[in-house]
Amino acid sequence: MSGSPASGPVKGPASYFPSIEKTYGRPIAEWKALLRARPPGKHMELVSWLKDEHGMGHGHANALVAHTLAEDKG
Repeated sequence: MSGSPASGPVKGPASYFPSIEKTYGRPIAEWKALLRARPPGKHMELVSWLKDEHGMGHGHANALVAHTLAEDKG
């Protein structure tokens, strides 16, 4: 879970990504595509959807939504 020596370890929401992929069996790109295919919603609505529909834990869902929304905000 460490980054390259020049950049140091991965921090923030992305630090959860290896665990999300391992636990739920889908690549992060696929999770992001699923989130982006949904109608726009508030952060916690999207977190609840991942938890309810995909059985994702709160921390994983929160990290994935936060990272995806930040990317889309640009």
